[in-house]
Amino acid sequence: MHRTIFDTPGVNTVLRWFSIGFLKATGWKVQGQLPANGRKSVLIAAPHTSNWDLPYTLMVAFALRLNVYWMGKQSIFKPPFRGVMLWLGGIPIQRESANNVVEASIAAIQNAVGPVQLIVPPEGTRSKARYWKTGFYYIALGANVPIVMAYMDYARKESGLGPVFEPTGNIEADMATIQAFFKPFTGKNPDQF
Repeated sequence: MHRTIFDTPGVNTVLRWFSIGFLKATGWKVQGQLPANGRKSVLIAAPHTSNWDLPYTLMVAFALRLNVYWMGKQSIFKPPFRGVMLWLGGIPIQRESANNVVEASIAAIQNAVGPVQLIVPPEGTRSKARYWKTGFYYIALGANVPIVMAYMDYARKESGLGPVFEPTGNIEADMATIQAFFKPFTGKNPDQF
């Protein structure tokens, strides 16, 4: 995994305090903590309905002392912003083609020397999605890491880490359980979730 803002000494401390202060000042509450077995994990980020999700997610990650990487569409990694987006923990994804994202993510998690929490939005887009993509599930299953259910509820101004989910291999039953957890949360654009 590449170097990010989360493992840059000094900068990460300043941004952690800024994030905590900003979230408090704007009325947001951050809940939960990374479980003991979540040092390497996949975080589901839902609901994902707005561009605002990224800055809030990064601030919550700083507040919770996470070391996150997140998947984003290739187009937001074009110059002149590519270096910044990578430093923020971004991993460019070509959504139009199958290019072994799951396998590459599994290998990256397994080969990471330090802690890594990979954030994957199951909708795969900010637009309304009829079905959740299952890549996050297969990444966690293949890397033998837990899924941590990370949420952002704009209605209650609350974000954080929910329960840990260990994939069983029964994807239909597991997806039903996971989606039920996210049902009460409201995205910034609620009609898109």
